[in-house]
Amino acid sequence: MSSPRPDRPEPPDRAGRSGLHDVPFATIIAVFAIGLLLAAIWTWSSVLLMGFAAILLAIALRGGAQVLNRRLGLPFKPGVLLTALLAAAIFAGLFTAAGPAVSQQFNELLKSLPAAWRQVSDWLEGSSIGQFIERRIDPSSGNGQSSGSSGGIPSIFGYLTGTITTVFGGLANLVLMLTMAIFLALDAPSYRGGFLRLIPLFYRDRAAGILDECSTALARWMGGQALDMLVVALLTGLGLWLLGVPLAMVLGLIAGLTNIIPVIGPFMSGIPAVMFALTQGVDQAAYVTLLFVVIQQIEGNVLMPMIQKYAAHLPPVLTVLAIVAFGSLFGLFGIILATPLLLVSIILVQRLYIEDVLGDSLPARDTQDTD
Repeated sequence: MSSPRPDRPEPPDRAGRSGLHDVPFATIIAVFAIGLLLAAIWTWSSVLLMGFAAILLAIALRGGAQVLNRRLGLPFKPGVLLTALLAAAIFAGLFTAAGPAVSQQFNELLKSLPAAWRQVSDWLEGSSIGQFIERRIDPSSGNGQSSGSSGGIPSIFGYLTGTITTVFGGLANLVLMLTMAIFLALDAPSYRGGFLRLIPLFYRDRAAGILDECSTALARWMGGQALDMLVVALLTGLGLWLLGVPLAMVLGLIAGLTNIIPVIGPFMSGIPAVMFALTQGVDQAAYVTLLFVVIQQIEGNVLMPMIQKYAAHLPPVLTVLAIVAFGSLFGLFGIILATPLLLVSIILVQRLYIEDVLGDSLPARDTQDTD
């Protein structure tokens, strides 16, 4: 009589397949939906960034309408339109009043570029540091093979032409963005309500609070940034004028506008100012460099701490990482919007993950330092 055969274990592949049936179908659908959403966000990233910029402008327009409503009793929607018209009138007035002078200064800039480049080239050729840099950039120069001193000038104008083409190519997007901003500002509660209807009922009140917190933080950030840009533009323009640097008005305006980009902005405005100063000598360029260093020290150590008492404070390390990350993903538009995107990301991580997922508690506004 044969002994009973022992039960054979289930083959490994069948056991592995049986584990798949333990995964709920809803989880599979949720993972697929999240993947599809991420792919859509990546595909439409430029459109989403344009929409985010329009939201920022809409918040600014609504802020101006609120001021007009409190001071003059003007209804909200006419206040939004009046704010937009006042902003357009201010820009038109500045362009009309300063347009000829700015145009003349830009023409002088274009005419002085070859002279500035020749002076920089002569200085590089006559200094040991410049020769070292030249050998690093062009190894053939050490063998007596010259690539021609005029080769850099067409290169510069090629970059300028590409930049101008990009700027004019973005005018249509700018018009669309301004149009979206006006419509958002005129009827923001409707758009807000439509977005909240996409949220489940049990979480809708929480989502509304987070949305309002993001809006308040962005409004404070824009107000503080506008004041910071104005002060930097005035200090830079006045300092360059006192030093006798040409195009002081244009360079001061560039310094104020580029200061919206932390860390990188001062370099973007300082390089052309130093280039202009080089047409008047190396000593003048050194003075301009010192001026920008002093202004940035005042802005970073005096002005920004005062502004951050009323606006959002962002950790410097995270700010730099955000600039690098969003810049590598989305280019110049990502760099410009890196700071407000970081601000919104911090709020979402705090409220959705730290509080709702981990169960930890944070103050309603945890963007300030608690020294």
